[in-house]
Amino acid sequence: MRPCISKIMKRHPGLRNFSSANGTSMSGILQRGSNSPDLRSSHMGRTMSKMYATSCEKFSADAPKDNPVSDMLADTFGRLHTYLRISLTERCNLRCQYCMPAEGVELTPSPRLLSQNEIVRLANLFVSSGVTKIRLTGGEPTIRKDIEEICLQLSNLSGLKTLAMTTNGITLANKLPRLKECGLSLLNISLDTLVPAKFEFMTRRKGHERVMKSIDAAVELGYNPVKVNCVVMRGFNDDEICDFVELTREKPVNVRFIEFMPFDGNVWNVKKLVPYSEMLDIVVRTSKDSGSPHRDSKEFQDRGTSGYSFFHHINDRAFLCWL
Repeated sequence: MRPCISKIMKRHPGLRNFSSANGTSMSGILQRGSNSPDLRSSHMGRTMSKMYATSCEKFSADAPKDNPVSDMLADTFGRLHTYLRISLTERCNLRCQYCMPAEGVELTPSPRLLSQNEIVRLANLFVSSGVTKIRLTGGEPTIRKDIEEICLQLSNLSGLKTLAMTTNGITLANKLPRLKECGLSLLNISLDTLVPAKFEFMTRRKGHERVMKSIDAAVELGYNPVKVNCVVMRGFNDDEICDFVELTREKPVNVRFIEFMPFDGNVWNVKKLVPYSEMLDIVVRTSKDSGSPHRDSKEFQDRGTSGYSFFHHINDRAFLCWL
């Protein structure tokens, strides 16, 4: 990502002087945070970079000369990074146990966060260089007051094909009709359990019914499939894997089973990890046709389902390309 940023800054000299009200440079904004991956729209976004690009497209020397993707977006492995993620906020209205410590976290002062104009300006630079998909994450992106205007401006960027969002769904249902009007085209909703009591235990908050309402609202508004991110943990929700698969028979929902990933503050324990192979075996034992794997994401589709996928914490490429 850093070589990509350097190239873009060289191509756009004015960007070197780009700064926020407190004089923070673009480079400084992009480098804030730790190396923790963004798994879902939750507080693990607080320690990650405010903006980073992901994709698995390949750059070829014999690609057409009129290729709209700039070679500035190519990394040292020849991949073109046409998928950009933007963390809109560190704040979240849940306190998921695997996502943040119980005592909460220290938030970055607002003046140091990207403003709406800065987000749109930076996104436009990336889109003009070949980025075709942007995903909005957090924290929880829907608690940002200007989320609708951000979506509207981003969706109007010339060359952008897809505007996606990862959300916990707590406040999504009421906002979704307007967000769709503003150009939001893809949704990932985080839900780790179908049992309300488990939801409250894991998130330290009530809200299971509101998340289910958001999933139903997304289906009614025509999002197809609605992607549901489910972090699987032994002893907590590993007994619900097949229940989630059955959910895809009832609704146009694609469940994304995600391995429990370690990062600062979530007290990761290998005993809680349910590996992809074990998750798949659970499904296979209850299904005569488990489908066939699809690329790095290990994506499957049973007869009569909308599909389900598995993500390794070891395979960063699969996670980044398919989540």
